[in-house]
Amino acid sequence: MDYETIDAADFGRSLQGIGLNLLVRDVRAHVTFLETVFQMIAHRVSDDFAIMAYGDQLFQLHSDGTYHSNPLQALLPENPPRGAGLEIRLYDTDADAAVKRASASGAMILQPPTDKPHGLREAYILCADGYAWVPSRPIPEPGKG
Repeated sequence: MDYETIDAADFGRSLQGIGLNLLVRDVRAHVTFLETVFQMIAHRVSDDFAIMAYGDQLFQLHSDGTYHSNPLQALLPENPPRGAGLEIRLYDTDADAAVKRASASGAMILQPPTDKPHGLREAYILCADGYAWVPSRPIPEPGKG
């Protein structure tokens, strides 16, 4: 599918499984953050919308203005963080490398890369809209890696 030329109705009809839409104050700034820190690929970037690709997974960014008739608009807090309580887990991203890039771009590091008992090395990075991005990869088993 060509995400650069597909129209909105055809794109909507193509979606399956679980979808993730993030409402952000500045779509272009959020795209830059995701491309820089997590090396995601952006499609159809405008002031109001972007399709983001993380591997073969897609999600969408929407500006506040696109939600003018959406019932969630009334629930948005006036002040950040918006995404409190939401973790967006990126299981195929090196936490150490992502934190280095996030620090260089001025993002808030909530937790540095840490080996966790559930078998992942992960970090918590807070974006400007308050979403917690959690890059992680499996910790190699002792003697296997």
